[in-house]
Amino acid sequence: MFRASELKKSDVVKIEGDPHIVETVSVQTPGARGAATLYKIRFRNLKSKRKTDQVLRGDDMFDEADFERRPVQIIFGDSASFTFMDLQDYSQFALAKEDIEGEWPYLIEGLEGILSLVSDGQVLGLELPILVSMTIVETSPAAKGGSATARTKPAVSSTGLVVQVPEYITSGEVIRVDTRTGLYFSKA
Repeated sequence: MFRASELKKSDVVKIEGDPHIVETVSVQTPGARGAATLYKIRFRNLKSKRKTDQVLRGDDMFDEADFERRPVQIIFGDSASFTFMDLQDYSQFALAKEDIEGEWPYLIEGLEGILSLVSDGQVLGLELPILVSMTIVETSPAAKGGSATARTKPAVSSTGLVVQVPEYITSGEVIRVDTRTGLYFSKA
């Protein structure tokens, strides 16, 4: 059993019999005395891929979904899908771009630490490592004295993901991106 106040991104709970993964959690604390803290949570149904937003109190309860996390490796990908290999039984499966739209921009060859979410023998989705190293392929030139300021500029990674990076980052550099937020974390 999960309380709404304990939920975090990538937790999987059961709602109306179907497994749902937590995509985002935001906390709203009202200013009035005695008012309860509210949790706005976006869930994605792992079977139908539908997204739902719910506003919950901290003591609202959810059942834990029956699923398994299994390590996988990317074999190859194209513009429509990625093919993965399960590292426990060496079986292969493909996931279409629509099924993994949130994870798609972070999938690069050689990425380690990817887990598949499996229920009843069916792969429902992916769970990525928290930090992913990505190469910058396009950004404006480095600003002189850029490390002395906190200004940022957009940079395009090798997968097409646009990330705001510090001004001193140049094309060809490798950065680490937080997959939970899509934000620059550090240089690799």
